[in-house]
Amino acid sequence: MIKHLRSQLSAALIAATALSVSAAHAQQKSEISLSRQPGIFYMPSHIMEKQKLIEKHAAALGVSGVTTKWITFSGGGAQTDALLAGGVDILNTGTGNLLLLWDRTRGGVKGIVATSAQPMTLISRDPNIKSIRDFGPSDKIAVPTVKISTQAIVLQIAASEAFGADQWAKLDVNTVQLGHPDAYAALANPKHEVHNHFSIPPFTFLELKNVPGAHVVLNSPDVMGGPLSQAQFFTTTKFADANPKIIQAVRDATKEAQDLIRSDTKQAVEIYKEITGDKTSVEELLDLLKEPGMMEWNLEPQGTMKFAAHLFKTGTLKMQPKAWTDYYLPVAHDLKGN
Repeated sequence: MIKHLRSQLSAALIAATALSVSAAHAQQKSEISLSRQPGIFYMPSHIMEKQKLIEKHAAALGVSGVTTKWITFSGGGAQTDALLAGGVDILNTGTGNLLLLWDRTRGGVKGIVATSAQPMTLISRDPNIKSIRDFGPSDKIAVPTVKISTQAIVLQIAASEAFGADQWAKLDVNTVQLGHPDAYAALANPKHEVHNHFSIPPFTFLELKNVPGAHVVLNSPDVMGGPLSQAQFFTTTKFADANPKIIQAVRDATKEAQDLIRSDTKQAVEIYKEITGDKTSVEELLDLLKEPGMMEWNLEPQGTMKFAAHLFKTGTLKMQPKAWTDYYLPVAHDLKGN
């Protein structure tokens, strides 16, 4: 696995070296580019885009004229490459990507704040697969990025618990890389070779509703013992040092977006639909958000230290964090994370 990760990230690390040199001359930016993945996990970012909340809070902090550009990637791996190559300033994606980049850049990438911690769910349409023990060598599992996405690593933790600590990589060979919309399409196609998807909302609920035979194999809260931050904003420390008020504005904007989701969920859902083009009805999405764990919109990181401990134990992380604050910027250190 380590060899795979090194080869996958080598180009990004070369870019990171170039970035660290060029960033020495970084100046405060007024045009900020941010990325995210598809799915309702990222609803705070859709509200921030629609209501121009980063721009609003930057102006309140004395930084006028800020503009934002939002880019959607199908998986976290493409986002991390874009960050390290300097093509994007701030990412909104999973815990696995944050920890790996923090480690590979020796602390040169850190979190800003978390945005959501809704459950991830491993779904199968194969009637023979009822638990993680039922996967055979040919049973493919779709994840956003093989081996390093949050879903792939939760699968490793589940495998270590099911098969033994030394068997954490047992199901890595089963994983295939598909963005969530493509994985949903694969499950909906009875002739497609991919029968399983480690899914996130709303795809979780769409698959269970619309795919014949779709059922839950496991979910992330059961594996992790509670919520796990699946989406958080993070950036390079060079960008953060050069743009401290933008970093504070991202925190303030995220909180305002999360507060809107709680106080006026219908408006938040309507914004999500407008920005993403999701065809799911407002009523269905509101029902979805009433499901257990679906209102976990919090600034503080959740479950990330257990995640980091697994990655260090398996040799994926070279540095062992002593606390979650090691891989988060000071702007978040007053929060009660874990």
